Amino acid sequence: MAGRRVVVFPSSAELGPVLAQLVTSRAEKAIVAHGRFTLGLSGGSLASMLSKELLALPVLDCSKWVVGFCDERLVAFDDPESTYGLYKSQLFSKVNIPDSGILTIEPGLPVNECAEDYTHKLKEAFPGDDFPVFDLLLLGMGPDGHTCSLFPDHPLLEETEKIVAPISDSPKPPPQRVTMTFPVVNSAHCVAFVSTGGSKAPILKEVLEGRQGPALPAARVVPTSGELLWLVDNPAAASLTIQVERLGSGAKL
Repeated sequence: MAGRRVVVFPSSAELGPVLAQLVTSRAEKAIVAHGRFTLGLSGGSLASMLSKELLALPVLDCSKWVVGFCDERLVAFDDPESTYGLYKSQLFSKVNIPDSGILTIEPGLPVNECAEDYTHKLKEAFPGDDFPVFDLLLLGMGPDGHTCSLFPDHPLLEETEKIVAPISDSPKPPPQRVTMTFPVVNSAHCVAFVSTGGSKAPILKEVLEGRQGPALPAARVVPTSGELLWLVDNPAAASLTIQVERLGSGAKL
């Protein structure tokens, strides 16, 4: 791993523009290097923040982007729980990303077949890679320390061969989902967590500073040779005692 950076912002209002700058700067580098930018997205509050900040940029060219989903709920795309649905309404419909550049699940399939189908789509998009190597993955973290749909004490934490795994007993509804596995997450060139709000402070401390017992899922994100960024706001960082970087909204990562 190239090293972990924990970057603290006064609030999510300062964090948002820096997140958008991170995405666009990594996109520019990737397109120069290999003609496209591959991005893995997560849902929740991250979708609203990222969409708002990207659309606020004076110039945004997504024509060479390829976007996948770090996990997805097995619901119709017009269901409020659909991560793709969130991004379609808030971002994709307003930018020049081609339909072929958005890798979606087939929500009508049974969960096991859905995971196999999404694995096939990722393999087609990343030919020659044992595990897809994304330029950038954006992750969130739940109050229990889960990330993607990889939950504490779940057998999927030990999955080492699958690219995409089905889960039909998610402790958080909806129960049926598909998720990227740790081998995919840890193969990325850059992984960035976004975690905001005081409710995340206790679990963020456990993830970043350690805890007794098994490591929480978010703490198991350790890119093999890529970068790891934690972008957090002051309320989320309130309990941290480790050394952190403190930046404002004009910063560049």
